[in-house]
Amino acid sequence: MATLARRLFKVALFVGLFRLSVAYVHTYPIPMPESHAVTWWRASRWLGIRDPEDLYFIVWVTIDLLVAVLAYMAIIKLWRHYRTKP
Repeated sequence: MATLARRLFKVALFVGLFRLSVAYVHTYPIPMPESHAVTWWRASRWLGIRDPEDLYFIVWVTIDLLVAVLAYMAIIKLWRHYRTKP
């Protein structure tokens, strides 16, 4: 039962970190300059994606996922270090 509780806690921790990264890791309040918009259009055209916002969404979800994974790994590593400390 303790193993199940630990696993559920880890899943809840990761989901919480992902939600925090989605909420705070973005550039939404800052308007996109014209040069960035042109770059997104070119990249989406090169990848064969019709709408550049689809590419923008995929890129930012990937970045949010990476941030959540790195934060999760850091928290788990710190927790293990704290637990093994005499």
